[in-house]
Amino acid sequence: MAALNRIEKIAVIGAGPAGLTAAKYLLAEDAFTKIAVFDQRSEVGGVWNYSFTPSKSKRSDLTIPRTKPSPHVEQPVTSMSRDSGEVGFCFPSPIYDFLETNIPHTLMNFSDKTFLDGCSLFPKFGVVKTYLEEYADDVRHLLRLGTQIISLEKEAGEKWKILSHDIKTQRDEEEIYDAVVVASGHYSDPFIPDIEGIRDFHTRHPEVISHSKYYRRPEGYAGKKVIIIGNSASGIDISSQISVHTSQVIVSEKEKPSTVHNTSSTITYMPEIATFLPDQRGVRFTNGHTETDIDDIIFCTGYQYSFPFLQTLDPPPVTDGQRTRCTYEHIFYYPAPTLAFLTLPQRIVPFPVAEAQAGYVARVFSGRCTLPPASAMAAWEARRVEEKGDGKAFHNLAFPADVEYINRLCEYSMEASVVEGKGKGKVPPYWDEEKRWVRERFPAIKQAVLALGEEKRGGVKRLEDLGFDFGEWKRGQGRGGEESGIAAVKAQELGGCTQVRVDEVGTEV
Repeated sequence: MAALNRIEKIAVIGAGPAGLTAAKYLLAEDAFTKIAVFDQRSEVGGVWNYSFTPSKSKRSDLTIPRTKPSPHVEQPVTSMSRDSGEVGFCFPSPIYDFLETNIPHTLMNFSDKTFLDGCSLFPKFGVVKTYLEEYADDVRHLLRLGTQIISLEKEAGEKWKILSHDIKTQRDEEEIYDAVVVASGHYSDPFIPDIEGIRDFHTRHPEVISHSKYYRRPEGYAGKKVIIIGNSASGIDISSQISVHTSQVIVSEKEKPSTVHNTSSTITYMPEIATFLPDQRGVRFTNGHTETDIDDIIFCTGYQYSFPFLQTLDPPPVTDGQRTRCTYEHIFYYPAPTLAFLTLPQRIVPFPVAEAQAGYVARVFSGRCTLPPASAMAAWEARRVEEKGDGKAFHNLAFPADVEYINRLCEYSMEASVVEGKGKGKVPPYWDEEKRWVRERFPAIKQAVLALGEEKRGGVKRLEDLGFDFGEWKRGQGRGGEESGIAAVKAQELGGCTQVRVDEVGTEV
């Protein structure tokens, strides 16, 4: 075990939830002379920034198919204010108009800030954006918004050279940092599979195929024939919204879906698409059924790991986009551990995971915690590959793995040494029995609130409103009892809460 070389200057890439919590934990160490938080957007919040883009520009950087991460940094597109109609520029996010969280805010929040009293248990995206704006108040002096990272290169002496671009002034700047935290997320670079005929189809019908990243509202699909590819949370939400405006919605899903179907009677379910039919503006499914004269196809097929500013790094952290390589504990790039990534894991509750990771990173960078030798960190990755494979499952921390991960990182952090005259750091989250109980049940919790319908579910403020009462459950355990009330019914309906769906901004229901 060995501490890193002295670190004084740290760059954080991204001012979303992960970048903001990283800034707070780094600041609390009182060990660094400079902390700079970069974000290409003009506001904090990351993907929780809504971006309205006119239809002609919304897919300007979308290549079809798209099976490998883009080697180029994202380009801003034309944007229009929903309120004033003023035209500007933005970086599109996957937030759509009627998005609400898939996680109860009581589980989703950072450990040192709760959501506003009285807000819906599953708040709309605007509430989350406001929450993040408030959360950022004490680190705003560290922010460099509207500044895009063009490249990050490893220099001699374990230094990092960052080339940044100020979007407003169009000026570039080179700076040297001792360490870098990459907190830019992995919900930016869409994945669209290479299905037979899709290239020719897109060439001949360039306005038909899109991705859920660019979806905003359902009204524009009125009376059209629409195919939704993918049936995870975004596919379910988008198909539900569009089906109100047209009876011609077809959802293409895997033969054995692992998700709960949308209950709308106007949606037709089909298996995977076998081939695209450009001459007929159609598709043929694996069961032989054919649909023609299709107006819109929306791929709800997720995103790739993509860090285009790391093109020169060797070995490359990203190859095929399915995972981030050479990482220890899903965080440290062990060939040069002064580079750390946040929120690579999936099927998690992102805010607390980011916070737990930030606590550990801050203590390692300040020298109060040490990392294993590079060989041991590489062995950790090898064991993970042997257990989970070398693809998407590598970063899968579905319950209970996410709870165990949060608590393990907290234990690492709390073992940190105390340095006289320096900060003691922020205390990261540790999930007790009640948090674990809620985390285990929130697939059933979300199903219970959805069953109330759109008009009523906004009025649900507490878990107890749905019959999920930890105190009552705990007392029942003492009597040898089981779940009670609505919670018992919903758990039974879902077969013990085994049906889970994951949305594309990192939340799970």
